[in-house]
This record gives sequence, C-alpha cells and structure tokens, in this order.
Amino acid sequence: MRVDQSAQWQQMPGDYSGPSGPGMPPPPGGPVPPQRPWWRRRLANVRLRHVLLAVLAVFMLIIAWLAITAPLSKSLQPIAAPSLTLVSVEGDPIARRGADIREPVQVAKLPKYVPAAFVSIEDRGFYSHWGISIRGIGRALWRNVRGGGVREGGSTITQQLAKTSFLSPQRTVGRKLQEVLISFWLEAWLTKQQILERYLSNVYFGDNVYGLRAAAEHYFSVPPEKLSVAQAAMLAGMVKAPTRLAPTNHLRLARARAAVVIGTMVRDHVITAAQAKAMKPASVNVEDDDEEVPTGTYFADWVLPSARSQDESEAYGAREVQTTLESKLQKLALQTVRTAPLGKAQVALVAMRPDGRVVAMIGGKDYSRSPFNRATQARRQPGSTFKLFVYLAAMRAGMHPDDTIEDAPLKIGKWQPKNYGDHYQGSLTLRDAFAFSSNVAAVRLSEKVGRANVIRAARDLGVTSPLNDNPSLPLGTSGVTLLEMTQAYAAVAAGSYPVRAHGLDDPDKPWWQRMWHNYAGTTSDGAFGEMKDLLSAVVQKGTGRAAALQTPVFGKTGTSQDYRDALFIGFTQDLVVGIWVGNDDNSPLGKVAGGGLPAQIFRTFVSGATGAAPANVPPPAVEEAPPIDEGDANFAIPIGDSGYDAGVRVNGDGVRVDVQPSPDGDRPDRGPPGDRREPPLVNVPPPPQGGRDRPPPPDDDEPQE
Repeated sequence: MRVDQSAQWQQMPGDYSGPSGPGMPPPPGGPVPPQRPWWRRRLANVRLRHVLLAVLAVFMLIIAWLAITAPLSKSLQPIAAPSLTLVSVEGDPIARRGADIREPVQVAKLPKYVPAAFVSIEDRGFYSHWGISIRGIGRALWRNVRGGGVREGGSTITQQLAKTSFLSPQRTVGRKLQEVLISFWLEAWLTKQQILERYLSNVYFGDNVYGLRAAAEHYFSVPPEKLSVAQAAMLAGMVKAPTRLAPTNHLRLARARAAVVIGTMVRDHVITAAQAKAMKPASVNVEDDDEEVPTGTYFADWVLPSARSQDESEAYGAREVQTTLESKLQKLALQTVRTAPLGKAQVALVAMRPDGRVVAMIGGKDYSRSPFNRATQARRQPGSTFKLFVYLAAMRAGMHPDDTIEDAPLKIGKWQPKNYGDHYQGSLTLRDAFAFSSNVAAVRLSEKVGRANVIRAARDLGVTSPLNDNPSLPLGTSGVTLLEMTQAYAAVAAGSYPVRAHGLDDPDKPWWQRMWHNYAGTTSDGAFGEMKDLLSAVVQKGTGRAAALQTPVFGKTGTSQDYRDALFIGFTQDLVVGIWVGNDDNSPLGKVAGGGLPAQIFRTFVSGATGAAPANVPPPAVEEAPPIDEGDANFAIPIGDSGYDAGVRVNGDGVRVDVQPSPDGDRPDRGPPGDRREPPLVNVPPPPQGGRDRPPPPDDDEPQE
C-alpha cells in the first residue's frame, strides 16, 4: 500500500521550512526539531559565562586564602618550640625547655631505603597521587565502619604535612576539607622530594623529639645519613603512634612494628626477602646527656619569655641563652633557705647587682610542689620597708638625717596610727626614727612632705604596683612584689634610678649598647647619699642589727599588720638582696618580724656570698628577771633582736646565766626602745580584700588597702 508522504509529514508536529518550501518531505535523518527563540539562546550563553566567572572567582579566593593562611614557608617551620637551654654566667645549664628539633634533612643525601621505608608504610602511592588517595580514604572509611570508630585515617604524606604544618588536630569535616585543599596546594607548588623532605623534618617521633635528624641522633646516636635499614624501619614504624611505640620505653612494641615496615619494604622491592630474613632488630643507643637539666625553676620561668623572643630567626636546632644567674650564688641561696627555720612558712629571695642583673632567685621553698613565684608574682604588704620612699621624699624636700620629727600620738580624721606597745619618745632625729622604725613619725613625715611626693619617689625607683593614696601609705599597706622593692633599693645602692631588674644580657651587642640598655634614662639623686646614712643606722643600732656583717651593710626591716609578712631588704657594696617570709594563706607568722628570721637569712646568704663574717655585735642589756620561786628553775629571756637568749638557771648553789642562740630567733624584744624588734603595724584600718596575686587557696584574706 502506498503512503502519501506529504500527508504523513503534514500530520507531524512542527513545520518544516527548508529550501524546498513548506510541505516538502523532511531531509534524511528525520525531522528537525523546532529552534528556540534567539533571546533564549543569548540568555543561556550569559548564564554559562556567569557560572564560569563565579567558579573562577571562587578558585581565586581559595588561592588567596591559602596564600594568606597557609604560606609555603610555614611547612618548613617546626610544629613545636625548639629546645632552649638557659645557662648561667659560668656556662652551667640551669633549665631546658622545648622540643628536640634539629636541622632539616635532604632526601638526596639519605640512603634510598630511608625515605622508602616511610613511603612504604605511610603512603605507598605517594609518587603517583595528587595529594590525596581515593583508594586510601575508601579503605580507611570501610575499616572505620567495621571497627565502630576511627581506626585509620587514610591520609597521604602530603595530607599529614598539611595537617601538622597548617591545621589543628581536631577531627571535623571542615578541617578535613581544609586538609584536602592545602594538599592540592602543596602538590601544585612543591615537588615530591620537597614535600617528603618537609614531612621527614617535622614529623613527631616521641620523647619530645621532632624530625628525622633529631630522632636518629636521639634514639641511635647516628646522623640520619648513616641509619641502617633496621633503624630506618623502626623510625618509620613509630609515626603511627609515637608515644606508644617509642623504643626507649616500649622496645618490644617498636621492634614488632619495625617488622611490619620491613615486610612492606620487601613488598615494594626496596629490599629483598633474603635481606629481611638476615636482618637483626635495631637496638637503642640513646645519646649521652652529661647533666640532667631541670625543665623549670623560678628564675627560668621569669626569664623564659624574654629568652624566647631574643632570637626568633633560628627555626631549628637547640639554642643556648646566656643569663645573668650566677650558679654559686644560686646554690648558696637554695642552701640558705633550706636550712632556715621556716616551719610551714614560705620564703622568697632576690639577689641582684646594683645595675639590676639578677644573680639568684628563690620563689618558694619547693618549685616541684608550687611553681608560683613569690618573688615576682605575689603582691604582699612590704611593711616598713616602704618607709624608704617616705624618707627619700623628705630628703628631696631639703630635710637632713639630723633634723627632728615628733614621735608622739597622732590622729588623722578618725584614724590613729600607733607605735608598737604604744611607746613614744617625744622627739627623734630622722636617722633614729628610721632606724627604730617609728610608725607615727613616718606618717607625720608623709603628711608633711605630701603623699603625692612619696608616691612619686616610689615610682621613680621602679615601683609599678598600685599605691593607695591614704594616710596609712607610709606604713606599707599597698601590695607590691619583692622584685620591685629590691630593685628600688638597688637604685639607692647604684646612686641612680630607675634600676631595671633583668635576667638576660645580650653578649652579641656592643658594650655601649648594653650600657645604654642598662642605664638609659637613669637619673642621679643627691638624696641617695643621705638615704644610705639612714639605711646604715638601721643595721648598726636599729631594728636590723641581726643582718650586721664585718663590712658596711645598708638595709631596712619590714613587718606587716598582725605579723603576716616579714621582710628585710638591704645591700653591701656590690650585692642587693631582698628577703620575704610569709604564709600563702596570709595567716600570721607567730610574731616573726623583719628584724628576726629575714635579717638572719640575709646575713647568712650575704656572708657566704661576700666572705664577710657576721659582725660581733654585743647583745643589749638583759631585762631584770622576774621573781623566782625557791627551788630549781630554768628559763630563757630573749635578748632584744640579737637572736640570743639569756639562759637562767636557779638552784641551791645560786644563779647561773649563759648567753645562747634563741631556739626560734623570732621572739619580740621587751627591752628598751632602741633594742626592740621591727614593730608590726598597729591600728591600721583593714583594707579591702584581694587575692589575684597569690597562690591558692582562693579564700585567703590578705589585707590590702
């Protein structure tokens, strides 16, 4: 049957308008679909162009983000702070901090089996992939699903470098996407050899050791260029779990893991099966360390931030930083405080040269139990040691040591300061008022010269802690640190201010730069000579006689309210020493005054440091003994502030008196005013509570006005 093709065509949808005209048969290949309008075709082209531009913009943003947040130079930086050793003036190591990180390795200089061991066990397809391994990720995902948790990461060596150099260790989807992007970035800009070198130079090997060079020398005492196959296999195996597989602590596990690595090296034809069979397990040969150096001390904690910032140009390798600490004096300071009868009390000691070089520092009785540094971190009431600034302001105002001040009851508003025992002498020279530490004389003098001038004197000498402008200011009721008070006394010893306490000297700087650093902006003060006169009187005849030596000593005692803090700060010709004794919970010391135990610690330390013997100060007159009942009796009477007791024995044969050392050295004197101890503050209004500058417990109640 014949079919009318023209009719069939007419029944089909659309209309053909080819060269033969409407109604003609379609061309070979079937009918032509209807064409879209021209405006729709143009709109489609515009959309495609915008999509391509958007993709390009996102790509450029990613490139810019990576260039800012993940610069290639960062992959060369160690992922932990390099080892830093602080050494004393004599060159003795005093503290070591940081990780063992050494120079990067060069793959071209290593035996071929060394990098091959890492590639075989960590990333078999390293030389063929573009930063990530789809097969490795899929295999890890399957094993993690079967194991019910994260058992395997599936990361390539490139991904591990990206993670350790640029990212945090958090296991999140976002971090994983960042890791993939940075891996592509590294693969695009670095060669495979460069990626492998940076990975081997940064990877962690346990024992606080980072990088192949440090690991080879730490565990086997050989450079990485001389590692054996067994040693290389052990190090490559440790990367999976560095702490658990460190051979210094888990040799059996490390050897078992090394055997797995050797198996992969045979599989990848790095070594033959015969070589693997004949191979003996690697043995550990940890490099010698001549001296075990502590990781922390009070002085090291104080000086370390400055030591870290001194030279940040060296990214790799152990560094040594010279400090101002003198080993001999530091050991003497430790011995002195350990033998002092402190009981449960804490102690702090700072010794420095008049130019501010700290040569010894004790921040507490035991660093291992309490690293809180009571010399630099604790703000405690300095008591009468603060009177230095009151009398300095008076000397600056034109007064002299022989001028007199009234030592009589005083009332300022509703507050009335008192001397210890309510004892007053009517009129005293400034020298005697300072030597015997009259409280009312200091307050009267402060009001006379102006508290603003007292505060200015303290600021000039380097006190930076907040000072309360109230009438009790001269009695040392504002909290300060022992370090800033000691450097203030160092300024008097040096004859210029301010003195900046420091623990580092840069030997690479020219002498004139070091001198400028130490003395830039310092000002001489003519009043310092008169202040030395007053400080000498304290030790010769006042409250600080327990610190006297057979060499000129200048100093001041201090005792805070209720015997909560006891201090002695003084100096000889070339050594300034500050001593503080107190309880961390701010409880009373049991009548321990600044002229007692702290002065005795000063005398013992400075005597050993300078070779000057303690002075033969004759003990003051003994008070009349109280009535004694008939029969045998034995008792002791404290002899002022000398640290001695008069031992009295009464029996049928008569009375016998011997002078002997006091058992505690801390009993208050009851003799005449010139012989009594440094008095504690009396009738000081209770200041507001504060505790942020003291160690726990947090509910302590140190008074600070």
